[in-house]
Amino acid sequence: MQQYEIVIVLTPLLSEEVAKEANAKYSKILTDGGAEIVQEDNWGLRKLAYPIQKKTTGYYHLTEFKAPGDLINKLEVELRRDERVLRFLTIALDKHAIAYNDKKRSGAFNKKPAAKVEETN
Repeated sequence: MQQYEIVIVLTPLLSEEVAKEANAKYSKILTDGGAEIVQEDNWGLRKLAYPIQKKTTGYYHLTEFKAPGDLINKLEVELRRDERVLRFLTIALDKHAIAYNDKKRSGAFNKKPAAKVEETN
């Protein structure tokens, strides 16, 4: 099974509960298709880089998962049919991206360097 990452941008006209339900729907499609969800990250309402359908914000959701290749096509068909989805992007991760994501999840980044303590005699 290949490891993938998908970012879904939902319309900002939805309430936060409806946006969470939509994301749960797509997670269920993945798990029902035999995928293993590695990580989900809800980024919430964010400003878009450029207007899409006259909207300047959207609900972002990132999901990292392991799945067979044929499941991606089924998921993307469902995303295209849903009017709540403004954009989505699915990426197949290589070994370097997987290693980077593992380090990011373990907290290897954003650690403060150890403070040097000077002893005074």
